[in-house]
Amino acid sequence: MAHQLLKGKKGIIFGALDERSIAWKTALAAVAEGAEIVLTNAPIALRMGKINELAKQCNAQLIPADATSTADLDGLMQKSMEIFGGKMDFILHSIGMSPNVRKNIPYTDTNYENFLKTLDISALSLHRVLQAAMKADAINEWGSVLGLSYIAAQRTFPGYNDMGDAKALLESIARSFGYQYGFAKKVRVNTVSQSPTVTTAGSGVAGFDVFFHYAEKMSPLGNASAEDCANYCVMLFSDYTRMVTMQNLFHDGGFSNTGVSAGIVNPNP
Repeated sequence: MAHQLLKGKKGIIFGALDERSIAWKTALAAVAEGAEIVLTNAPIALRMGKINELAKQCNAQLIPADATSTADLDGLMQKSMEIFGGKMDFILHSIGMSPNVRKNIPYTDTNYENFLKTLDISALSLHRVLQAAMKADAINEWGSVLGLSYIAAQRTFPGYNDMGDAKALLESIARSFGYQYGFAKKVRVNTVSQSPTVTTAGSGVAGFDVFFHYAEKMSPLGNASAEDCANYCVMLFSDYTRMVTMQNLFHDGGFSNTGVSAGIVNPNP
């Protein structure tokens, strides 16, 4: 049930591809809570995905932008402010892609050109988004920027490959830029470390099914769904979390603090 937590607020959602994606669920949840949004993704993703359907559902305008292009992001901020008639209040960064993962290149045999693309797309893009927003003074005071992360930033999941390094960098950027943006404009920057989630991107990771079920057995509350993550993001966009910044917030049913579970020790009681 919606409570209008974001009534009157405006924001940009990056990365919605199809109805399985967390960004898609977050867009729907934000609009249900009273927000007005702009949707954006890379031009190639717009052609591959179903984001036009989401734009209709959310009564949102869709602006193509490559998150690795400073010029595209500068244009996105300006166009969004024109649509909103002023500044915005939140941004969701739900962007990640690894050519090495897609091509099944092992971490120890990494292609470094691919590795740099992974870091640029999956982590440095957050810095670019924040820089573009700050330069344009696009976010209201007490606004909220979120990046989606995963516990592979702290722990080793071999199939996650160089995306683990990218997520570690993403979280570091959130802390470093969060410090600067907080002092300058009272804008908060956080990352949400979500459970393994059945999305188009997540399902492409080698061994995904195994560690999805492992996390389900390890987590006292089970894996958090994409819908649950969307609701958590809405709360972090709202005024109820105005003093939360520079944090990596685990949204994983307790997985991150569980050493071992009875279901793992004795799977067939």
